[in-house]
Amino acid sequence: MPFKLLLTELVEGVPGASGAILADWEGEAVEQHTLLDPYEMKVTAAHWGIILSSMKGMGKKLPMGDVGEGIITTDAQHVLVGAVGEDYTLVMTLSRSTLPLMALRSFRCTVERLKKEIY
Repeated sequence: MPFKLLLTELVEGVPGASGAILADWEGEAVEQHTLLDPYEMKVTAAHWGIILSSMKGMGKKLPMGDVGEGIITTDAQHVLVGAVGEDYTLVMTLSRSTLPLMALRSFRCTVERLKKEIY
């Protein structure tokens, strides 16, 4: 299944979702589906990918185990960021009124489906 279709299903299947993007190990967009500005989504993925990498590094230094995903809440939105294997990152943006844990199940399912496509 193509990446675009998986990301489209994720965004359209989660009420309040505004976009999802798959980025590679360098923060470059592989594919995305967004209801907002595509350039902004690429910038979002690059920055949140760096934060996920930092969290993964912290997980290796502290006795907390491997970090696989995170939910970040800002004044404007929620962001789900997760590792897709060792080399890719999935980032999903949600409106502030959305319950991020409700979106997490769909997000995790998409991560698994992306892993099957990539690896």
